[in-house]
Amino acid sequence: MLRGIVAVVLFAAAVLAFTVSAQARPRDAVDATPFAHAPCSVLDGVPCTPSFCSVFNHGPCVPEIDYPIGENLQLTILSAPAADEVARYRKPDHALNSIGDLFAALRACWAPPDPAAARAGMQLSVLFSFRKSGEMIAPPRLTFASRDAPADIRSSYLDAINGSLGACLPLRFTAALGGAIAGRPIMIRYVDNRALPQPSRQN
Repeated sequence: MLRGIVAVVLFAAAVLAFTVSAQARPRDAVDATPFAHAPCSVLDGVPCTPSFCSVFNHGPCVPEIDYPIGENLQLTILSAPAADEVARYRKPDHALNSIGDLFAALRACWAPPDPAAARAGMQLSVLFSFRKSGEMIAPPRLTFASRDAPADIRSSYLDAINGSLGACLPLRFTAALGGAIAGRPIMIRYVDNRALPQPSRQN
């Protein structure tokens, strides 16, 4: 019985000494920027991420957050971007490493159909996915087209979409971006805002 009491007292003293020691240590500033730290363990004496907290840690605990990419990556591409948007339609000169890079590359790829086969204000939406290699898993699937658009106009735009995307593939992804978006559905809405003759309306 006495041995048990002594053991409990010694354990409590050790816990108290460790806690006081932890509180006395100077604390480094915690950088909460995601992915700014190297992984560490409970044996390290400074804040780090992924964060490991314990009952002896009275300082802040900053977990490493793997910010998710949305299930649908949605993008609108204009045939005639405004002057202040032109920079967003230039393909990056490096491996694509972010969603912004990907969207810029997809914008730069777009080549609308010839005006003779086009329609003012025409809109189409397509859905597709990429492999890690930068190739498409399957041809883009049409999910929306402007109401009352004739079949031949829809076909000319879909051909332009397939042709312009095909001419840009494979896109060059970094390993990180390729792994993050592989298989994720990407939806692009194409809007032909060029100054074209308005379509005649059927009565």
